[in-house]
Amino acid sequence: MGTIKGKVIAVTGASSGIGEAAAELLAERGGRIVVGARRTDRLEKLVATINSRGGEARYRSLDVTRREDMAAFVEFAKAEFGPVDVLINNAGVMPLSQMTALKVDEWDRMIDVNIRGVLYGIAAVLPDMKTRSSGQIINVASIAAHLVAPTSAVYSGTKHAVWAISEGLRQENPDLRVTIISPGVVATELGDDISDDGARQMLGELRNASLKPDAIARAIAYAIEQPDDVEVNEIIVRPTASAF
Repeated sequence: MGTIKGKVIAVTGASSGIGEAAAELLAERGGRIVVGARRTDRLEKLVATINSRGGEARYRSLDVTRREDMAAFVEFAKAEFGPVDVLINNAGVMPLSQMTALKVDEWDRMIDVNIRGVLYGIAAVLPDMKTRSSGQIINVASIAAHLVAPTSAVYSGTKHAVWAISEGLRQENPDLRVTIISPGVVATELGDDISDDGARQMLGELRNASLKPDAIARAIAYAIEQPDDVEVNEIIVRPTASAF
């Protein structure tokens, strides 16, 4: 197996859920962690916790929908620890609704965060990784990248885009490792922004059988820990009891 120890790992959407769990686990295994999100009060607490346990972590405010902000986040990581070895594009939003509800502002938000945010992350790290012929980009998609259900049309579209972008990136760059993590239902804050009552109720029912964020964190760690000549292209992680 390879190692996480000493790797500079940047995590977006790290103020809660999967991003927070991944930061804690990867720091525990020796990674040098830089976390970003808009809620810096939570990031500050996360970093303090990691450092108090003997880990190494830093944080910076980050809005993934702003390309210049993402570029500054990666430069901050480089200044603190060195070039980014692993980028985890984790930030995402999921305001589910029927398309007839015409929640166009929510569609735009999903496109901006779930697609543009991933692309901006790739753009921020790709040149340096190519110069070094080394690096790993991990994009958190969703089981929704592989299936569509009522209320999920736009969300599934954005996550299928993440899948397609990741696969294209992998094919074009044999010197880098590209991994897609597709979680099933996870007990996180994702979906707390759902304004459609029916969609909110449906998600609540699905969460009767859900994973904890650390399950996805372990999948991320597994992908990073492989030897350099082994690329884990995609991991789908579902709750055992879930049909979705």
